[in-house]
Amino acid sequence: MPNHFSSDPAALDRAFQALGDATRRGVLAQLALGEAPVSKLAEPYDMALPTFLQHLKVLEAGGLVSSRKQGRVRLCRLEAARLAELRSWIRQHEQVWAARLDRLDDFLNTHDPEKDT
Repeated sequence: MPNHFSSDPAALDRAFQALGDATRRGVLAQLALGEAPVSKLAEPYDMALPTFLQHLKVLEAGGLVSSRKQGRVRLCRLEAARLAELRSWIRQHEQVWAARLDRLDDFLNTHDPEKDT
């Protein structure tokens, strides 16, 4: 699967910004159960609908959610492919840092500062 984030770093920024808020993470958790109307997604949150819609706008800008109109109802769905891209990006960087930390550990274990002086 091609990683959209490697070709568009701003998309990565938008995705992580979207994940940076508890309300938006809650919406993603709800959408993991399936497509839902905006009104149902907004129910658990004590905020005005326009404020909630701003959260949805951030999720859409991050590519994590899409919406469509069905009659008078706006339905939202999780963009699982984008989440998979994020997971892949995180794993790549995790592997790089794990290798670096392993090398540091090896260095520290083979170089005794008291013997080197």
